[in-house]
Amino acid sequence: MAAALAEFAKSEFPQSQPAQPRIAVLVPCFNEEAAVANVVADFRKVLPSAKIFVYDNNSSDRTAAVAREAGASVRSERRQGKGHVVRRMFADVDADIYVLVDGDATYDPASAPKMIEALVSDHLDMVVGLRVDQAEAAWRPGHRTGNWLLTSFLASVFGKAFKDILSGYRVFSRRFVKSFPVLSDGFEIETELSVHALELSLPTAEIETPYYARPEGSISKLNTWRDGFRILGTILKLYRSEKPLRFFTGIGIFLVLASIGLAIPVFFTYLEQGIVPRLPTAVLSMGLMVMAMLSLSSGLVLDTVTRGRREMKLLAYLAQAPVDRS
Repeated sequence: MAAALAEFAKSEFPQSQPAQPRIAVLVPCFNEEAAVANVVADFRKVLPSAKIFVYDNNSSDRTAAVAREAGASVRSERRQGKGHVVRRMFADVDADIYVLVDGDATYDPASAPKMIEALVSDHLDMVVGLRVDQAEAAWRPGHRTGNWLLTSFLASVFGKAFKDILSGYRVFSRRFVKSFPVLSDGFEIETELSVHALELSLPTAEIETPYYARPEGSISKLNTWRDGFRILGTILKLYRSEKPLRFFTGIGIFLVLASIGLAIPVFFTYLEQGIVPRLPTAVLSMGLMVMAMLSLSSGLVLDTVTRGRREMKLLAYLAQAPVDRS
């Protein structure tokens, strides 16, 4: 990995030519007093040249103090939610390679060098830690099922997807981080990261990494049903915003079918009797057809807007230096 990092540093900074690129470990935390010290120490051990940033999100325990004692650079984000924290971290921290990991000590720090090496040597923009649970308590059945359902749904909507879209262990290039418009507030952030990579067809990979149970005294903040529905809602909103023509065309087809279904009896009655006895039904049918046309028109207009927005995101992405210019 050292050779790949040195080559990257040489291509990125030809004047100064530092020995290694700048690596930042980003750790969002909320009430992780029991685990954050181990996370900081373990990443310090495997990535001695990296700078570790712990962002405290209104913890009511000693998370910030423990992280500071462990040697991390501690900052805070007052708006509650992981999405807010990630937005702040991506905006504040300046580095060449970013490692994003939860502060609950469930992810394997030893996998970080391998993920960074893959990012650099394979010219990738995101490497996702594909979780392989090491204990039954690591992944609750509801979370496992929810992750599979959401991953399958994302694949059906956006085509090729990841095997673990909800993994909180990821390595990014600078160009990914500085061009990513964070819109989510909470745990939907992982879904948004995945969709961003899929929409821009960015080079990504998944690498298997051990996934452990939380240490004693650490409690999961993820609610299976509440956060599952929020993530599903995020996918639907992203589908509407990123593929509006498909979304509104589907609505339009449904309205057209409903309109035709209501109109057929009225039409045959008119042919047989020469009158329209069910005038409200005829008006409703006509209204549904008008709504269908409006839905299709909205899809066409928004598709043009979306293409322009996607081009702007791509330009922001290309404005950043790649992992390897050669």
